[in-house]
Amino acid sequence: MNLLVIGGGGREHAIIKKLRENKQVKKIYALPGNGGIGEDAQCVPIKATDIEGVLEFAKSHKVDFAAVIPDDPLALGMADKLREMGIPTFGPTAQAAEIESSKVFAKNLMQKYHIPTADYQVFDQAEKAMEYITQKNKYPVVIKADGLALGKGVIIAADPQAAKEAVEAIMNEKIFGKSGDHVIVEEFLQGPEVSVLSFTDGETLRPMVTSMDHKRAYDGDEGPNTGGMGAVAPNPYYTKEVAQRCMEEIFLPTIRAMKQEGRPFQGCLYFGLMLTPDGPKVIEYNCRFGDPETQVVLPLLKTDLLTIFQAVMEGRLSQQKVEFLDKAACCVILASGGYPKNYYTGLPISGIEEAEQMEDVSVYHAGTKMEDGKLLTAGGRVLGVTALANDLAGAMEKAYEAAGKIHFDNMHYRRDIGRRALSMRGE
Repeated sequence: MNLLVIGGGGREHAIIKKLRENKQVKKIYALPGNGGIGEDAQCVPIKATDIEGVLEFAKSHKVDFAAVIPDDPLALGMADKLREMGIPTFGPTAQAAEIESSKVFAKNLMQKYHIPTADYQVFDQAEKAMEYITQKNKYPVVIKADGLALGKGVIIAADPQAAKEAVEAIMNEKIFGKSGDHVIVEEFLQGPEVSVLSFTDGETLRPMVTSMDHKRAYDGDEGPNTGGMGAVAPNPYYTKEVAQRCMEEIFLPTIRAMKQEGRPFQGCLYFGLMLTPDGPKVIEYNCRFGDPETQVVLPLLKTDLLTIFQAVMEGRLSQQKVEFLDKAACCVILASGGYPKNYYTGLPISGIEEAEQMEDVSVYHAGTKMEDGKLLTAGGRVLGVTALANDLAGAMEKAYEAAGKIHFDNMHYRRDIGRRALSMRGE
């Protein structure tokens, strides 16, 4: 089989490595891919959002199966277009992807179908949003841009001044572009966060191993929000009791709600949850695999990924086993100094081979490029170093040992990925 994977980050690298395990796979094309993905697939410099370019390529290269991974092309309807061409494609329709591409749609869906989430109001005028925040006078307050914003469209404001600046920046200065035409002002929820990726064919839902993301740039959850500085799996806060409540109160009601709305969801649905004193609540939905959660969840997957993708898109997930290893995983993101603000690119990278020689260690490329045979940095989040072990402490130790073998100038990474999860277990 010839496969086509749309995207070019660490998450896509993890997916491609997993798809390669299937013996039927002859060739994988990655559009656009990156410097490291080139080791596992043929990278083609066509942008993930270039629908015409992707369709033309898929047609001329006899693609047997495609997977559209990032949110932007899904929201633009790329999965729909590939399927219209007769290519079986993993990924939701543009209508179903609205569960992420419009936070207003997602919040209204939850309200309509009584799916637990934070109280909220929607505004299309900055003045009205500020009036509401002032009247509520409860801080911190969460301010979200409606549309896609590279996972960064959420600002938690600690006081009135910060709230005013956030509303101004999103709605008037348009720091997230058109995504800020509408904002959601919502209550700040407290409790441990849990990320749950799930496979769903619109009827059946199979949750994957849970994970814990680390969003802040620096140790101790300090500094600005990033796309994610690391993750661990499984998440120790997610007990069997919590899992059952989530299935009954959140997961299945969401799938049924999307079907009821005439936009059944087939693909990977991501649930960002907060375990509050009042029970689990939804912080956000994503219409695709999370990053860096994918880098800790997929290495634990025992079942063949392509087989699951096919079962999802053919509506027979209820007959498909989805099994995971009874192990733990830790992923440490190696970022370029200054990320998520200003950072250098084009810096030579060394030590990856030494890291990957360690047992149960994988290095996933996020922001890398090949230039004149040399591997260079090409983004803020450069690499994800993932290690598996029998327990979380072992996975963390191994991931950090592997990270220590890799070098590029101004390399920055958090030293406490997984520590919160360990302390919860009393380790």
